[in-house]
Amino acid sequence: TTSGVIVLMLFFVTILGRLYTMQQVPMKIANFLLGTSDNKYVILIMVNIFLVIIGMLMDDLSGTMLAAPLLMPLMLRIGVHPIHFAAILGTNLGLGNVTPPTAPILYLGGRVGNVQIDEYLKPALIYMFFGFIPVIILTTYVPDLSLFLPRLIMGIK
Repeated sequence: TTSGVIVLMLFFVTILGRLYTMQQVPMKIANFLLGTSDNKYVILIMVNIFLVIIGMLMDDLSGTMLAAPLLMPLMLRIGVHPIHFAAILGTNLGLGNVTPPTAPILYLGGRVGNVQIDEYLKPALIYMFFGFIPVIILTTYVPDLSLFLPRLIMGIK
């Protein structure tokens, strides 16, 4: 039944993505954010917040399939490399997946470990603040960290 749920979820996310594309939602988002600020770093902060919220509401795969086509035109317009954007997307969705109030991965881990929420919430929040957020900042604002290996292995510029 799990594979059926995944296929059904991918089906609906794909339909939603195509509907967004037909309605030119990616370009509208790009124009809105570029109209808000022309500063690349301010736009990246807004994108980070948006992606964390998406990660809080859905799993990584659905979030990626929904957010990547929506935000890719914007990222290309502000000069973010697609591989760098993938790293930004993954780290932000990962943080969203363990961030309360929804925190599907966090609650699943507590359930698997047979631990009450009050036992693991405080350490998890400390980890998010001192672990995840610095990684997101480095991933977002130091693109050479995300692009070092692709450049080394594949010769990407």
